[in-house]
Amino acid sequence: MPLAGKTVLITGAARRVGAAIARRLHGAGANLILHYRSSETAAAELARDLEHARAGSARTLQADLLDIHQLSSLIDATVGMFGRLDVLVNNASTFYPTPVGAITITQWDDLIGTNVRAPLFLSEAAAPALRHTAGLILNIVDIHGLRPLKDHPVYSTAKAALVMLTKSLARELAPEVRVNAIAPGPVMWPEIPLDGPAKEKIIDQTLLKRLGSADDVARAALFFASDAPYITGQILAVDGGRSVGW
Repeated sequence: MPLAGKTVLITGAARRVGAAIARRLHGAGANLILHYRSSETAAAELARDLEHARAGSARTLQADLLDIHQLSSLIDATVGMFGRLDVLVNNASTFYPTPVGAITITQWDDLIGTNVRAPLFLSEAAAPALRHTAGLILNIVDIHGLRPLKDHPVYSTAKAALVMLTKSLARELAPEVRVNAIAPGPVMWPEIPLDGPAKEKIIDQTLLKRLGSADDVARAALFFASDAPYITGQILAVDGGRSVGW
């Protein structure tokens, strides 16, 4: 139980990769704050499952991360519930295409706000508590923050900015706080439907020739949280080798 007694705040924790990270870190002994924006039912169900496994170990908190004024309250509530904060996982994200020629300012504000602005200001709010525990900020970026995805220029730009924010925060918050990122590749299909040939092409571009899983990302998160005390400012691709092979 390498995370026993430690507190982790995960944004966008109710579903998909966020929920997988929650289950994996909880299994290592962590107490969790499960943030959600609109997925109240899924967050509550996940919290019940975790509480059934270990009573008093999981709580949910609702917040709109685009509202800067709610971010400090989210940190304060976390520390108020468990007395400390050891790990902040900036997982919440929005993802959809924005073809050039049809990009709106609303799309820009949403994608940049969720993927860059919220992690920045939430990390800033969390920094004092994390300094106290020699903690970790873990950002979930994307391999398309390193190589752009067709028809997704705003999303790709946002994730690229989050890559640089990871490195910048590692420098600014050292030596007390470590800051790292995980860049998933094809570990889950997007909620926007893909046809069979598109999926086959993506899988073929990986070196391992298979789809990964959300738990592959969660295992990397556990590594950073429990077994990487001398690693900061790094981006770990969890992509089956796609960033090498395509």
